[in-house]
Amino acid sequence: MSDPLYDELLELALEAARRAGTLLREGRPADLGVAATKTSPIDVVTEMDIASEKLITGFLAEHRPDDGFLGEEGASVTGSSGVRWVIDPVDGTVNYLYGLPSWAVSIAAEKDGETVAGVVAAPMRGETYRAVLGGGAYRDGERLHHRPAPPLSQALVATGFGYLAERRAGQAEVVRTLLPRVRDIRRGGSAAIDLCDVACGRLDAYYERGLNPWDLAAGELIAREAGALTGGRPGEAASGELTLAASPALFEQLQPLLDELGAWHD
Repeated sequence: MSDPLYDELLELALEAARRAGTLLREGRPADLGVAATKTSPIDVVTEMDIASEKLITGFLAEHRPDDGFLGEEGASVTGSSGVRWVIDPVDGTVNYLYGLPSWAVSIAAEKDGETVAGVVAAPMRGETYRAVLGGGAYRDGERLHHRPAPPLSQALVATGFGYLAERRAGQAEVVRTLLPRVRDIRRGGSAAIDLCDVACGRLDAYYERGLNPWDLAAGELIAREAGALTGGRPGEAASGELTLAASPALFEQLQPLLDELGAWHD
């Protein structure tokens, strides 16, 4: 039996993501430019990131005024209800800036620190992924399940790269060593979509160092609810240090290998 609170949070996240996705798809100006940078000159924010986060937080606060917020573009409210929304208003901002289709709106709801509902809306794909804790994962109305684990040598593995030159150099070295051992590497540019693609069976695995809570919160729950294993270094949860999602048997091979290759440090 589903938890009524989780269902309520999911429905609000779905509607907020739908509204934000419409804004981003239909309201993108032809001359969209960089509004600000963050950790480096290539870590960008556009005016649409800011507008999307404002729309999402405004909608959610209207319906649940006592909840907290953590958003990529600065939303930070403690709240008093035990519920916190973790929001990435545009995951894949560089893709969005360039007009590439791989970007998404990611909204997760935490209850007492545990992610209990997650939505990733990918408007240019025409797909929305969702999950509640213990209730399975879905793409629109279709139940999701991870792909059966192949041998490591036949695994299609996605990853991503940070924005600081020193980190990118280390990540490139990990890929250089990993690439001959797997089928191929993909770099899509949206952590949320990559995690959902593991859930959908479109990828065998995904790993990345340097994710923020808003990058992974919704997608990690969706991947887990689709039966994939998620984590970081051996014995640890997915985090900014390292996030890995894969079919269970493949996870057991990849996690120690990534740890050995130093994928968790710069």
